[in-house]
Order: sequence, then structure tokens, then C-alpha cells
Amino acid sequence: MQITLTSSIWIFLILCLLVLQLCLVLVFLIRPLFRYILGKEIASFVSRLVEDKYTQNLMELWVAGKRVSVLNILETDLRAEFGQPITRPIGSPKHFPGFDNLMFSPHQMSGPYLTQGTPVNMKVALGPKAEKPLTLRIPIMISAMGYGVALSAEAKIALAKAAKTLQTSTCSGEGPFLPEERAAAGKYVLQIVRWAWGARTPEEIAAADMLEVQTGQGADMGPVRIEAKEFQGKAQELSGLTPGTAAIGLAAPPGIAKPGDWPAFMRDLRHKSHGVPLALKLMATGNLEEDLAAALELGFDVLVIDGAQGGSHASSSIKQDDFGLPTLLALTRAQRFLTRQKARDKVSLIAAGGFFTPGECLKALALGADAIYMASVPLFSLPHRQLDKVIPWEPPTTLVFYDSLAKNKLNIEQAANSVVNAIASIVLEMEEALRALGKTSLNELSPNDLVALDALTAEITGVKLHHN
Repeated sequence: MQITLTSSIWIFLILCLLVLQLCLVLVFLIRPLFRYILGKEIASFVSRLVEDKYTQNLMELWVAGKRVSVLNILETDLRAEFGQPITRPIGSPKHFPGFDNLMFSPHQMSGPYLTQGTPVNMKVALGPKAEKPLTLRIPIMISAMGYGVALSAEAKIALAKAAKTLQTSTCSGEGPFLPEERAAAGKYVLQIVRWAWGARTPEEIAAADMLEVQTGQGADMGPVRIEAKEFQGKAQELSGLTPGTAAIGLAAPPGIAKPGDWPAFMRDLRHKSHGVPLALKLMATGNLEEDLAAALELGFDVLVIDGAQGGSHASSSIKQDDFGLPTLLALTRAQRFLTRQKARDKVSLIAAGGFFTPGECLKALALGADAIYMASVPLFSLPHRQLDKVIPWEPPTTLVFYDSLAKNKLNIEQAANSVVNAIASIVLEMEEALRALGKTSLNELSPNDLVALDALTAEITGVKLHHN
């Protein structure tokens, strides 16, 4: 048997060498012909570029792309093809004013000097006035990404497992309640959302560690629609919708038809909550203080301020690009308002929308946020080391979206581990930065640890300018 196997290997290697030699001979023979044809085509192409009228010249595409961007051309073609609103899968491509012009400012001569091994307390408690505050080991929370309306069951379970390992929370998002997700999670935030299933059942509410009433988010608010073909299957069954029926989003959660309905809604929700914090998630707008005043009057324990950089699966381009306030402005306005109202120690503040780096997160915490919601980082981490399952024919997100044929290819354990690594890395860098600043706890961080590089950022944040 050993002789036969060895002989077969040698025969295979010899055949490979013969094929390789044949290929080399063919390349040598056709190379001059190939170079001749290629040269003729290039010469013809260049001649047309310099001889054709501009209105008939391919360079028109270059000029158009420089003027309106390739994205604008693509989205114009999509509008021309389908005659429907553009629904992007991730969020706005616009670059809003952010945290880049804020820098940390440590005291190098006066100390204190901390060693690399100095422990840093990263714990947070959300909803301090609630009977059962939500306590987390780290200030990074996995944000709302709904089952069915965005992500697959595999992706949601992987995020839940990652959150449990990290000892932080994961959020249900706007989709129907997924029992497998709750079973895999540790701390679990359940959204009360603007869909027919949005009121949630008593059993679902009892399973939550925090309830988050969602009236809007950074890239979306108001009524929307998901076609039945994009929502069919288990998600539609769990939603209670009849097969073939489109999911129609509401302007507010079920039970809210007018502003006067909010007090009764909150009394009922508080009764069902069994003492867990009640949060309100808002799209930050120019009317932010008015919205926050109403939230304080209604007795919310936690406020989630979602800036314009926030993503939303399949929301329209106009909502992503032209609604809301950038996260930096929203956070600082919310912090100032709550301080003026003497409510800052009573209500927790979660910043959301466009957080990708440890520096952005830590700067937001220095400016007053109690915790940070992250979505894009865990979302992009899910398919890590599994891209070969879909690339190059499909984007990586086809491994995680509900309406994708490739969602079953996602390895849940591997995906969960990738999310753990990504967020753990961010937290470790934040700890390193705090030691460099001489801090042993997040509670010691303040705007005084920052300096602004330009006058506008200094004005927005109240942080001192880089020169005296």
C-alpha cells in the first residue's frame, strides 16, 4: 500500500511539472502577439481620449465623479432603476464634526505616575435612581441591531455571547424578541419600539435588565416600511404578522398616538418593569433640550442620545444625511442641559452614533457620557476570519443580515470571539490612556483632561483651547 501511494504521488508531481512546462512554452509563444494586441488597444484608447469631443469622451465620467462623487452617480442610477427611496444598509457616508480636534492633556511633571499594572476601574452603573440599576464591567455596550429587521439569528446570538463574556449588555434592537438571543446573553436591554410588536409581552419585559423606549435613532425616526419578502420566515412568525404582510413602522411605540398619552404609557411601563431602569433613545435634533425636558418630567432613568453618525439598516438616505445633530454637539448639549436642571446625578447618559476608536469613546466619557453604545465595531467584527465564505462575490455583511442567503454560513462561536477581541482591545487601550492621565477610575475623568485644537471645538465642548 505504501509503494502504491508513493508512486501515485510521484506520478502526480511529474504531471504537474509537464503541465507547468507546457504553460511556459505557450506563454513564450503568444507573448509577442499579446503585447502587440495590447499595444494597439492602448494606442486606440489614448487616441480616442484626446480626439473625441468632450460630450462623447469617456473622461466625462471622471469629471462627473469629481463633481458629484461616485456614490452620487451610483445612487442616481438606483433611483432611476427602481423609482423608490434609497435605503442604505449601514449609515451616512458624510463626515460630521467629531472628536478629532480634542486631545488628551496629561500632567507630566506633577504626576501622579502609575505603573502599567495599576488596576483601572471601568465599571459603570446606569439608572442610579432605579430599584435595580444596570451594572456593567465596562462602559462599552453593544448597541441596538434588530433581529429580522436587520440581523440574522446567528449574528444576534453571537453578539449576545460576546456581551456575556465581556460582562456588558447587548440590546434587542427593533426586531421581534428572539428567545435564543436572550438565553445567550448576560445583561439584556429590551427595546420598546415603533412596530406592531413593539409593546412587548410581560414575559419579554420580565427578561430584561433595562427597558429602552425607542422614539428615534441617529439615522432614522418616524414611520417606515419593510416589505414582506425581506422579513419572511421566523422573524415574521415571532412578530405576529400574517405571512405576506409588510411590517409597517409607527411614529411612536404602540399606545402613543399623541403627546398626552405619554404619562399613562410610562406609569404602565414602570409597573411592568419590576424595578429595572427605563431608558429613552432619541435622535438628537435641534429640539434636543425640549425632548430632554419631557423625558425628565416623565421620569426616565437613562437617556440615550444618538447622533447623526449613527447607522440604521435600510433607512432612507435623506434621514441618514440630513436629519439630526452630530454626536459631539448632541452629547455636550445634553450634558449641559442635565447639569442646568440639576438632574445629572439622577439620570444616566449614554452616547451613541459613530464610535469606532478607543480615543473617541474615552473623549465622550470625559465630556460627560456614562457609557457608549457601539454598533459598527461589533457588526464589522462578526465576520472576521470568515470573509472567504462570501468574498469576492458578496460583501462581508451578507454573513450577518437576515435577508441574506449566506447568513447560515456564519460560525457563531468564532464570530462571538472576534467581537470579544475587538471590544476588549478598545477597553484595554482606554485603560492605558487613563493610566497615562494618572487616573485609576473612569469617575476621575473630566473635560479638564482635554484640550481643543480649534476655536469651534472649544466653543462646542467648553474645553479649553490649546493656548492660553
